[in-house]
Amino acid sequence: MHIGLVGLGKMGNNMRARLREHDIEVTGYDNNPAVSDVASLKDLAAALPAPRIVWVMVPSGPITAGVVKELSEALDEGDMIIDGGNSKFTSDFDNEKLLEPKGIKYVDAGVSGGVWGLQNGYGLMVGGSDEDIEYAMPIFDALRPEGPREEGFVHVGPTGAGHYAKMVHNGIEYAIMQAYGEGFELLETKKDLIKDVTGTFKAWQRGTVVRSWLLELLVLGLEQDPSFEEISGYVEDSGEGRWTLEEAIDNAVPMPAISASIFARFVSRQGDGSPTMKAVAALRNQFGGHAVKKAD
Repeated sequence: MHIGLVGLGKMGNNMRARLREHDIEVTGYDNNPAVSDVASLKDLAAALPAPRIVWVMVPSGPITAGVVKELSEALDEGDMIIDGGNSKFTSDFDNEKLLEPKGIKYVDAGVSGGVWGLQNGYGLMVGGSDEDIEYAMPIFDALRPEGPREEGFVHVGPTGAGHYAKMVHNGIEYAIMQAYGEGFELLETKKDLIKDVTGTFKAWQRGTVVRSWLLELLVLGLEQDPSFEEISGYVEDSGEGRWTLEEAIDNAVPMPAISASIFARFVSRQGDGSPTMKAVAALRNQFGGHAVKKAD
């Protein structure tokens, strides 16, 4: 199989490498000519065999919409676009509306795995028709983690379902990170009794009910900077948590843990932040390579 990949940043470049490792031929396009295989989206379309598949991995919002629109003019009937970015699920309906009259197929893919996906594989949540998902399955199988397909891949439902599931995934992620951060602050505060904070978190990695990959990444962060003295507690959010809350409000679903974790991020931007938010900032850097602010 030979596909196109638009967007060769932290995630996209690693995805290109993983696909190639699994015998998927990839032609990539990026605005940065140093990493791009072709000079333009038109050149990308010309380089691919029909029916073409183009995976889009660029920032959500206007940038993704612009790429999809430009691709709609470069591709032909029977081709397929897969949006693998962190797009809001409602944008999938707009993309489908644009592409359907032209006979261009559309799939939305929620992707989790961050900068570690090249090594570990990516968790995938996809939306689209049964036929389109089955046709693109070699790509999904190459990207997902090794092991049973159902433990790293799910066809959630029709168009929009993949990004909706990823939105909720990220909302849950916010709350888990906040809980670890709050636990870190309490342990760090009680240093008259707790003599090894990093060791405590490290010991939780096996056998305990709170073990997780996020916990492993927190330990990595603590081993690099045991008190997070080098970073500020200023924590950004990329949108999915807000969208999760909007959906919760629209559907009357109580979400006290997720809402509190998002509001805590807002509070963190009003000052240098607490040890809790420093831990959350460190976690975002560990799993996604998100930038952190240095402490003053």
